[in-house]
Amino acid sequence: MQAKEETLREEELRYLTLLARQFPTVQAASREIIHLQAILNLPKGCEHFISDVHGEFEAFLHVLNSCSGVVKEKLRDLFGTSMTRAELEELATLIYYPEEKLADLKGKIADMEEWYAITIHRLVELCRLVAGRYTRSKVRKALPPDYAYMIEELLHTHREDPEKRDYFESIIAAIIDTGQAPPFIAAISAVIKRLSVDRLHLVGDIFDRGPRADIILDSLLEHHSVDIQWGNHDILWMGAASGSRTLVATVLSNSIHYNNLEVVETGYGISLRPLSVFANEVYKDCDVSRFAVKITDEAAQYTEKDKLLSARMHKAITVILFKLEGQKIMRHPSYGMADRLLLDKIDYADRSVTIGGKKYALEDCDFPTVDPAHPYELTAEENAVIDQLTASFLHSEKLQRHVRFLYSKGSLYKIYNGNLLYHGCIPMNEDGSFMSFTIGGQERRGREFLDYADAAARRAYYLPLGSKERQLGMDFLWFLWAGRNSPIFGRDRMTTFERRLIADESAWAEPKNPYYSLYNDPAVCERILGEFGLEGPGCHIINGHVPVKAGRGESPIKGGGKLIVIDGGFCKAYQATSGIAGYTLTFNSYCLRIIAHQPFAGREKAVKENFDIASTSAVVENLDHRLTIAGTDNGRRLQAQIDDLRRLLDAYRAGAILEDHRS
Repeated sequence: MQAKEETLREEELRYLTLLARQFPTVQAASREIIHLQAILNLPKGCEHFISDVHGEFEAFLHVLNSCSGVVKEKLRDLFGTSMTRAELEELATLIYYPEEKLADLKGKIADMEEWYAITIHRLVELCRLVAGRYTRSKVRKALPPDYAYMIEELLHTHREDPEKRDYFESIIAAIIDTGQAPPFIAAISAVIKRLSVDRLHLVGDIFDRGPRADIILDSLLEHHSVDIQWGNHDILWMGAASGSRTLVATVLSNSIHYNNLEVVETGYGISLRPLSVFANEVYKDCDVSRFAVKITDEAAQYTEKDKLLSARMHKAITVILFKLEGQKIMRHPSYGMADRLLLDKIDYADRSVTIGGKKYALEDCDFPTVDPAHPYELTAEENAVIDQLTASFLHSEKLQRHVRFLYSKGSLYKIYNGNLLYHGCIPMNEDGSFMSFTIGGQERRGREFLDYADAAARRAYYLPLGSKERQLGMDFLWFLWAGRNSPIFGRDRMTTFERRLIADESAWAEPKNPYYSLYNDPAVCERILGEFGLEGPGCHIINGHVPVKAGRGESPIKGGGKLIVIDGGFCKAYQATSGIAGYTLTFNSYCLRIIAHQPFAGREKAVKENFDIASTSAVVENLDHRLTIAGTDNGRRLQAQIDDLRRLLDAYRAGAILEDHRS
């Protein structure tokens, strides 16, 4: 026992000796303690939760710019009695879109210099308000280099002070006189938006359905503090970027089906010529009516020839997909998905397929590349096409940069300030127990399985190309995308085959995991939180993935307030189901607030008409006292640093470590 205590003392002394290199004197250590102790007493910053943006970049950027109403709320607090509603709306739009709004106002304002002066005064006052919860050091780091000095001087010089009034006004006058007002307004607006939200949580599904997920990711790359919980559509693209032929085929099948190729071709520079040439040759005499592409309102721009080519491409890549999925299922019996092997269940004589012991009529069984004796084997031409397409995904520099970002900032779940964030579900059995998965030779459930899945997802991208381990990881990414009761899919099966080929919609059902009914029970939510080491009244589950049917009276708040569903509903295709454009969430030092959004009318309307997303908010939970940084995860880390520094002070004073005044 004594030897163990001596070892612990030696290890602590070694650690404190290393710490002394950074703080070599009593004064240096004491100064840092004072600094950290002061930070602990600042109010907690605002967290912003968004989910399921699905490529709808205009709506996403608007919600990001407005901070789900936080910016406008601050404007009302400051100027609600001194500005008209129209003036407040215009100032808010200016902050959201400074360059565009300034261009729109040009020529409409009689005295532009006076307008600049009034506007800059107001922006400085707002910036001072949102900066008030941070240290000067943190605010300084948020300032754009070109205007850092000017903004800092204006923030810390009050025009009400008679000694500094002329100085304050002279800075603003010089900004206007030198023609720097427009870029200065853009710069300080960016600071306001950055300081309004301390942390952004994106709870999954950046990709698919909407036009430009790449624009969303470009904006996230520039964000000062963000984390991402992978959604099933993110995993799909991560797998395609890793080199999974199956997931490349899935991405393209989905993108063609929803007529959403802009992100593939324009966003990521991936050419679909190999597929179009192949489809036009092999499927030119085939029935492709079941593979007609979903055309949007701009239908007039598509000729019948365009539509026919798209349908042929859709059918060609979907047949390739069915084959590759079948190979994966046969390669991994542990996935428990043998019942999803359907190509070999087709009876070509009577045009039917048997699924789960029931025979269904097929609307289409004209598959020129399927050999009934070996239905899951790709032809040489199919192999060549999917290899070329996969190489394009692997060599898209922009896609690879975005996927590296998803891996570096993302995970399957996150625990942050007492909240558990994940996109899909924690798979459960009907009795409320955690569902077990025997994949990788070991039975796992709950948090243990999610940790395994997270590690397997990373192996798919980071291990050497062509290695067996990387292939296993890529196969597992497919399981996460479409596997039975996968934690980010959360359904018994994905019925793409049935939807494309069977008219009987009873075959299309994709039963949800019991989790989606059990999470209405507070005890179940408490059990899930406990599995991840969380307990107490301030802990919540933040969940995305499944649209809340608000139009039918469904509430996003489940489990007696312990679980909140914030499927963003950004995707226009889902808004008919949800009745709104989904939810976001904010968590500041006073309360947890949920915001319900109506559909966004577009950036142009927002700029020209000061049109904002119509939103209503409700407090989910009021805190019984204002939460300071001391009560956050970061606060606990800072307190641990303070404790270490106090031990270093004790070591200095006891002579166990000597000060170094040379530093």
